Amino acid sequence: MSSKPHKPHAHARSAYRVWRRISTRWMDNDAYGHVNNVVYYSWFDTAVNAYLIEQGALDVVNGATIGLVVETHCNYFAPLSFPQTVDVGLRVAHRGTSSARYELGIFGSSDTAAAQGHFVHVYVDALTRKPAPLSPTLVSVLDALL
Repeated sequence: MSSKPHKPHAHARSAYRVWRRISTRWMDNDAYGHVNNVVYYSWFDTAVNAYLIEQGALDVVNGATIGLVVETHCNYFAPLSFPQTVDVGLRVAHRGTSSARYELGIFGSSDTAAAQGHFVHVYVDALTRKPAPLSPTLVSVLDALL
């Protein structure tokens, strides 16, 4: 008995809680004339970490804990290209005691995602790199996006 793989579908803007606007750059386009897949992961990383920094939940210079990416995934539905501004939507799908799963959607001018995916961060002690409990501030910020 074989089962068909689940075909992902593009989410609407309304599926996401907070937003970051990012301008594409000339260097983002690949030889095929659209934004290269690796750039989407950079946008994911920027949206998550900028939000955490802005909310006071992440201190990349002096913080006792850091978030390490342990899993990432992206589905692509429509091409984007330079020059274009994109909106990155962010929500939290799961919060554990030392980890979080961030879900992100990349939008051009459409109401449906051109791409969407996720990052799983495990938060670790900055020195020992052993898993560390989420700080109360981070828990509060994450819970607001659940």
